[in-house]
Amino acid sequence: MTRPASLLALLLLLPSAALAARPTVLRAQRLFDARSGKVVSPGVVLVRDGRIEAVGSGAALPKDAEVVDLGDATLLPGLIDAHVHLDSERSDDYRQDQLDSLQKPVAELALEAGEHARRTLRAGFTTVRNLGSAHVIDIGLRNAARSGMLEGPRIIASGAALGATGGHCDTHGFREGALAEESAGGVADGPDALRGQVRKALKYGADVIKVCVTGGVLSEGDDVDVPQLTQAEMDAAVDEAHSLRKKVAVHAHGATGAKRAIKAGADSIEHGTFLDDEAFRMMVERNTVLIPTPLNQRIYDEQKARGAKFHPRVWEKIQIAAKARRESMRLALARKVRIGFGTDAGVIPHGRNAEQLGILVEYGMSPTDALRAATTVNAELLGLSQELGSLEPGKVADVIAVPGDVLRDVRATERVFFVMKEGRVVRHDAAPTTAATSR
Repeated sequence: MTRPASLLALLLLLPSAALAARPTVLRAQRLFDARSGKVVSPGVVLVRDGRIEAVGSGAALPKDAEVVDLGDATLLPGLIDAHVHLDSERSDDYRQDQLDSLQKPVAELALEAGEHARRTLRAGFTTVRNLGSAHVIDIGLRNAARSGMLEGPRIIASGAALGATGGHCDTHGFREGALAEESAGGVADGPDALRGQVRKALKYGADVIKVCVTGGVLSEGDDVDVPQLTQAEMDAAVDEAHSLRKKVAVHAHGATGAKRAIKAGADSIEHGTFLDDEAFRMMVERNTVLIPTPLNQRIYDEQKARGAKFHPRVWEKIQIAAKARRESMRLALARKVRIGFGTDAGVIPHGRNAEQLGILVEYGMSPTDALRAATTVNAELLGLSQELGSLEPGKVADVIAVPGDVLRDVRATERVFFVMKEGRVVRHDAAPTTAATSR
């Protein structure tokens, strides 16, 4: 599997603010060991200069350390969401969303995205992969978070998503001539044109390449499972990205398109709603990661129940996809596909990301495997496993705390009350005593 350049990993992990020289000791009754998949007691993490220096009750603790006692809680590595859209958030009115996207200045959109980033970090997600962004807003957010200007997670950014004319990642719903730009920024047709779009994305600062190979649920003009790129186009996009040491995330609901992406060497398949047994066998053979997004359905149902307005074609596709998700997950688990964690946040409200952990458990994953999806699996997928994903000496000090024993109640992740990113505390509330979810 292609790995990102070490320089990228270092840049993404630069401290976002000046760190205090005084070491910090985090104490809790428990610690989730993402490597072993077990909860160990007591939970002790020594942090110095933005990194973890020691872990466990046997750690030698400096006399001058600041001790943070988090009580009856579990310490975990900062969670990782591998599929977000920080520059948007759907409302209950799709027509208003369309209008806002055309009328709001880019600066206003960027400020809103900054608030989405803040909510995401405070919900315990210290790293995200942003897959598809207009006006390279995600790249600007990444830079601002890295410099300390923005309170937000570490961002691996794609810039514009790549796709075919009229496909899921193109612009839909407007008559010809109504817009100054008829198509979205990453649209191209033909292998050479796709190679050019990969190069363009990297020119403007992308860390990862996002490609749309099938239709989508929320795009008005296509069927959700149809393939939209040829094998030659998919091969060209992945080959160009990997040649330039960038990973490729592929939006794929349907099996035919997904198989083309898997065959081409895509690093992850996003959604995977209608994948069949053959597709999952191919993924196992090539170590391709699946990023399912089942939280979407819960949010759609909530919106519909309170009278939200959906485009009729979109609502029809939502219902079709709802019937396929559980079977797809059943097949993926039976085939032992590597499953990562991504919520499509932006489609769902930012800050509710952790709710998907409970849904993954409902779909058949163990609490341990669900947590690993959002920690060790995602860290490896993003090329950052040497720095993130587990609480181990030498790694970046991204640490969160949730009440109680997280393996007994994985939904405790919805009640994060302590967040440390790169050794700096960004949230420290009183430990929750109710089931109120962090928002």
